[in-house]
Amino acid sequence: MARAGLSAERVVAAGAELADEVGFEGVTPSELARRFDVKVASLYAHVKGAQDLKTRIALLALEEMADRVAEAVAGRSGRDALVAFGDAYRDYALAHPGRFAAARFRLDPETAAASAGVRHAQMLRALLRGYHLDEPYQTHAVRLLGSVFAGFVGLEGAGGFDHSDPEPRQSWTEILGALDALLRSWPTPSERQK
Repeated sequence: MARAGLSAERVVAAGAELADEVGFEGVTPSELARRFDVKVASLYAHVKGAQDLKTRIALLALEEMADRVAEAVAGRSGRDALVAFGDAYRDYALAHPGRFAAARFRLDPETAAASAGVRHAQMLRALLRGYHLDEPYQTHAVRLLGSVFAGFVGLEGAGGFDHSDPEPRQSWTEILGALDALLRSWPTPSERQK
């Protein structure tokens, strides 16, 4: 029988909070059970185990990020949309480092296909339509943006920019401007043949 007051949503939310405090790798059913002052078996009425818990935290993080990005880019296009997308992504990563790590958790293909990760890709592709990129260049650009965003915020979150000038926000702004310039001038197939 499930302990009164516990639910899958409450367990996952507590797991996400724990991830932000101690890191995603530190989230375990036993640590959550301690926080709820219950036995681990009580949690298993709501999650199947550590893998299920981490998967659910990842899905929560993807959904939260997608919601923030969607709100940020609504009604914007071009550089404004790119900056809004990037800023929403970076702000989420800095505010929720454990959840950000969870959002990169490897999901099985079926779960990934039904997750908000699909919304992330759709929003990036919508943003890139303003840059008039056809396939396969649009996919290359999606991968470029994802790599730059994840790389920068990962390094920043790990303290990689703590001991150097300029301040990371200034570099972030310059990088977004450079990405905009790159996307606006991305060579078309005919330009590549010249």
